[in-house]
Amino acid sequence: MVAGSSPREWATISLGAMPTWSCKACAVEYPVSAEPPDACPICLDERQFVPPAGQAWTSLEELTAQGYRVDIDEVEPDLFALWVTPTVGIGQHGHLVRTSAGNLLWDPPGFVDEPVVERLRGMGGVAAIAASHPHMFGAQVSWSRALDDAPVYVAGADRGWVQREDDCIRPWSGDVELLPGVTLRVVGGHFPGSAVAHWAAGADGRGVLLSGDTIFPGPSERWVTFLRSYPNDIPLSAAVVDRVVTAVNTFEYDRVYGNFGNTVRSDARAAIRRSADRYMSWVRGDFDHLT
Repeated sequence: MVAGSSPREWATISLGAMPTWSCKACAVEYPVSAEPPDACPICLDERQFVPPAGQAWTSLEELTAQGYRVDIDEVEPDLFALWVTPTVGIGQHGHLVRTSAGNLLWDPPGFVDEPVVERLRGMGGVAAIAASHPHMFGAQVSWSRALDDAPVYVAGADRGWVQREDDCIRPWSGDVELLPGVTLRVVGGHFPGSAVAHWAAGADGRGVLLSGDTIFPGPSERWVTFLRSYPNDIPLSAAVVDRVVTAVNTFEYDRVYGNFGNTVRSDARAAIRRSADRYMSWVRGDFDHLT
């Protein structure tokens, strides 16, 4: 914090004199302006929703003044989960992958505060920011501004969903090795640009997959699922799921982390393949509902 400044003053100095608007439903940030936007295109899309009470807005400055904070916890060596308390938007967990060549902030939360920025600086800062898909854009530009204008990587196929434009945004496609042993890959499914991040050194060298909503670990930690829309229960086709899993499983990995604290802790590669086979059988109609 700037010497002698209050949390509200830090937000004004770091985020801007006018409000940095954020959709209350999804916590994706919008441009700095005197008035909030008319609507959130991300929530109007069939994969998300506008609450029955209607579109509502907050701002990063307002959340700062209300005492919101970003919590951070190490989930395994050199991998940290980040989440906002109280919950904003859909309550996602982001992750920080720490490497000797720099750090990746994955699925950035929809709020950023000074204490977590200072902690991340003490851990080597952030070399790159990336999200698995538009629902996880969060406050990505504000995170970049707070962390020395770190580049924000957005899959080119989902570039049109960016709501706050900035010079920090870097479109990408295919495979990108952001850091040694940390690779982004577009696999599609949930969104055309839905992506995963593969961290080769994770899980004691067996490999970790950060999957966002692209592949969603279930509560048993043994199975995963795949959907076009989670809140609206819209399935994906068998063909799309097979393409997603085929693309993901060219990586070697033993563990997968979703974006809500959900995990498959071991043998995740096999769990994803068997889950896909089960899912595809049901959506193809291989099973009668009476069996």
